[in-house]
Amino acid sequence: MYNITVKEIVFFGIEKFIMKIYTGFGDKGYTSLFGGEKVKKSSIRVDVYGTLDELNSLLGVVHAKNSISEVNELLTIIQNDLFVISAEIATPENKKSDNFRLVNKRDIMKIEHWIDEFNAKVPELKQFILPGGTETASFIHLARTVTRRAERLLVKLMENSLLREVVLIYLNRLSDLLFVMARYENQKSGGKEIFWSKQ
Repeated sequence: MYNITVKEIVFFGIEKFIMKIYTGFGDKGYTSLFGGEKVKKSSIRVDVYGTLDELNSLLGVVHAKNSISEVNELLTIIQNDLFVISAEIATPENKKSDNFRLVNKRDIMKIEHWIDEFNAKVPELKQFILPGGTETASFIHLARTVTRRAERLLVKLMENSLLREVVLIYLNRLSDLLFVMARYENQKSGGKEIFWSKQ
């Protein structure tokens, strides 16, 4: 017989529950939002937080490959923020709790500060560049595009759901941060930026 691992989890102070690693509940194409509401896995809400999970995992790859400590410190903060955002999106409006830790305008301001810091350390950009350079920079560019996809999906979700605009702004700023972070990685690690050519 296989042993089933069971974990006791306290999620954002909302509730305590026992979660099996596999339950069979999703075998029919359904999943549960926080609070218990059952939805199809094709739901746009599930698509949004699934894409954020993809982004978070990709940033984990960047963290593993990157050797610049100041970048890795920021990546850890961002990964935590993305987990918080995912939880907010995975929770229907009528199940929200005051115990939620939510991203806010201060989180956006810190990202804008990081953008300005990195941008001041790279050459002025006078033409378009192609995604690439070092392996790590290329993964950061890939993370940027996944961020953009998550942002587009979130806009679609917001057409029919009450979600805070600050979440959308956070993702928009994050994609900008990842762009300048990729440029900084290339500069620090000797990667070459390839400029777009009209040919």
